This record gives sequence, C-alpha cells and structure tokens, in this order.
Amino acid sequence: MKRNRQSLVRRERNRANRTKVKTAIKKIDVAIEENSTEKAQEALTAAIPVIDRAAVKGAYQKKTASRKVSRLTRRVNEFIASKESAA
Repeated sequence: MKRNRQSLVRRERNRANRTKVKTAIKKIDVAIEENSTEKAQEALTAAIPVIDRAAVKGAYQKKTASRKVSRLTRRVNEFIASKESAA
C-alpha cells in the first residue's frame, strides 16, 4: 500500500515536470514562428534549466534531457544563422 502511494506521488511529480518541459519547448517554437531571434534565445536560456531540473528529479533520464537540450540549441542556432544570412 505504501509503495502504491509513493508511486502515485512520483507519477504526479513527474507529470508536472514533463509538462513544464513541454511548455518551455513550446515557447521556443512560438518565438521561432514569430521570427524573433531575441525571444528564441531567451526562451532557450529559460528552457535549459527546466529540462535539467526535470532530469535531476527523475522525470527524464540524463541522456534524454541532454539530447533535448542539444536539439533545441541546434534548432535555435540554425534559426539565428538563417536570419543573419538572409539579412
């Protein structure tokens, strides 16, 4: 019974952390769609600690979090580079 209670608490905590990560990623997507390099960079800077915190809390495995950060960083950098080359 105690194990079940613990798993329910952990499940809710992990869901909340994963939701925060998804929201942070969506903010990056919105900034890219708005063609705002500053907002995209700020959203990325805000998203990285959220993803890392979710990994520390156990919502994501360490390598999964690292992969998410890497892919987001690459997307934002490519977006900024394409904006600079077009200008």
